[in-house]
Amino acid sequence: MPKRNNKEIPPKTKPKSFWENIFFYILIFAIGWTIVSAVTADNKSNTKPISDILSLVKQNKVKKIEVEGNTVTAYIKDGGGTYSALKEPQDSLATLLQKDGVDLGTIPEGITISEGFPWADVLVNILPIVVMAGLLFYFFRQARGGASDILSFGRSKAKLFLKGVDESKGVTFGDVAGSVEAKRELSEVVDFLKNPDKYRKLGARIPKGVLLVGPPGVGKTLLARAVANEAGAPFFNMAGSEFMEMLVGVGASRVRDLFDTAKKAQPSLIFIDEIESIGRQRGTSLMGGHDEREQTLNQILVEMDGFDPRVNVIVIGATNRPDLLDAALMRPGRFDRTIALELPDVKEREEIIKIHLRHKPFNKDVSVEKLAQQTVGFSGADIENMLNEAAILAARENKTEIENSDLTEAALKVKLGPERKRLQSPEDKRVIAIHEAGHAVVSSQIEGLDPVTRVSIVARGMALGFTENAPLSDRHNESQKRLLGMITAALGGRSSEEIVVGEITTGASKDIEVATMLARKMVTELGMSRLGPTSFDGNDDFKMPFEETSISQETKRRVDQEVERIINECHARARKIIEDNREKLNRVVAALLEKETLESEEFKQLIA
Repeated sequence: MPKRNNKEIPPKTKPKSFWENIFFYILIFAIGWTIVSAVTADNKSNTKPISDILSLVKQNKVKKIEVEGNTVTAYIKDGGGTYSALKEPQDSLATLLQKDGVDLGTIPEGITISEGFPWADVLVNILPIVVMAGLLFYFFRQARGGASDILSFGRSKAKLFLKGVDESKGVTFGDVAGSVEAKRELSEVVDFLKNPDKYRKLGARIPKGVLLVGPPGVGKTLLARAVANEAGAPFFNMAGSEFMEMLVGVGASRVRDLFDTAKKAQPSLIFIDEIESIGRQRGTSLMGGHDEREQTLNQILVEMDGFDPRVNVIVIGATNRPDLLDAALMRPGRFDRTIALELPDVKEREEIIKIHLRHKPFNKDVSVEKLAQQTVGFSGADIENMLNEAAILAARENKTEIENSDLTEAALKVKLGPERKRLQSPEDKRVIAIHEAGHAVVSSQIEGLDPVTRVSIVARGMALGFTENAPLSDRHNESQKRLLGMITAALGGRSSEEIVVGEITTGASKDIEVATMLARKMVTELGMSRLGPTSFDGNDDFKMPFEETSISQETKRRVDQEVERIINECHARARKIIEDNREKLNRVVAALLEKETLESEEFKQLIA
């Protein structure tokens, strides 16, 4: 098979002739105006009023007069030239001469009258009509083109990518770090596209669909592009929202057109990003079965389940909300494989960082292993963004290499936002320092919590200050003890304000929200309360107004009471820790007011 270019092939579009039409009409108008000007133009150097010509006739200086339409031309004796004048259309020259007492016999060659065609009058009256007719013709033509465009609404807007000659320009599995299991599953998809007969001989059916599930930024789209490039197959890329239009039935028509095009180009791949926008569970709309989104989903179900066994087209879908997808879309025979992608662990983060190190100059003191440990919870997109921000910070300071300080600042910028220098009164800074010191001291005194790595009263994003706790390792499971400790640490700032300042401020609003969310999750989902190991689904976000909730009002009251009990107990625990470690708190507050930011070692010395 000849190699083809991997550049996106733009759809053939009809050339727009708007400016050509405008230029054409302007040209016609200019020509008409020129003709009118040429016809009606008088010899301005020899133009006289009609009274002057009558006076010349009285003086016996005119040898001949020619009348053509409304133009009167007098020929002067002895080569004196000619004079022109305009008369009123209703007036006769002979009548004018007689009224003025002029003897017609004084004109040797007499008066010649010729009725010429009134070009000027015709053009002046007809030209506006011609211009208006041209404009109407243009508008009707545009309307006819718009009507034909309506028929094109049902065509797929998918972007087509083809494998290129230069492999360095395409994304391969080597450019995707981590996700070993996902790449192994998708490598089989590549083999299906390349060698379908190998599987058909053994009676194996080629998967019709592969669903990539994972949080944002883990590389779902990147993996789909790598599959297309590795397989060397046409790759049709379309977002779920691009199927939807204002007109009913357009989405289903686009689905049909997309699948028909992919079948003609088989073996091929169809990638639908954010598939939950059209694949949501049916029956949750007030519009019923005639909802445009549901019609689009129905057409996708028909197309995927109606594949001919010999059709070599594989659909790859990507979503970060698999819980919203319709059960019919998830069943085998449509999406046969579901590949779960998770946030990268420490080893995978090292691989991702090394890939991005290829084209960036880093200082020799930068440790990839240490950087991977400091980015717990970062997705691949977060890591790429962090390294890019570090490069920007280094360039801003005219550095030739990216240093550790740039990486540290970039990580904080990705997590919390950029630094914001605010004008604050000494009292405000003191309250913020007391608040953040409370978080830090309470966290340091609770066994099992992540160590404090930085405390700062420098505003970042929407936060006036922050306390950073860096996990020592990736954690995929949480204990009840740790969750209670996290709630207690979140309430440490409010407790510190109550004890030291003597009053509370609005700075703890986000902390209270986080603590309440954790406590409610422990009660309703995790079974970590006195209500026992029972799940209380209190999430009514996806219920219709007429649907009943899954728990009674009495149970809701008991859940609220249990959440309140957990919050109050953790709050009391945080207050006791602050009271028992008041001297340590005061030292941290004084250091924050002096330095604004405390690193891990400085904080450890203050509370030792």
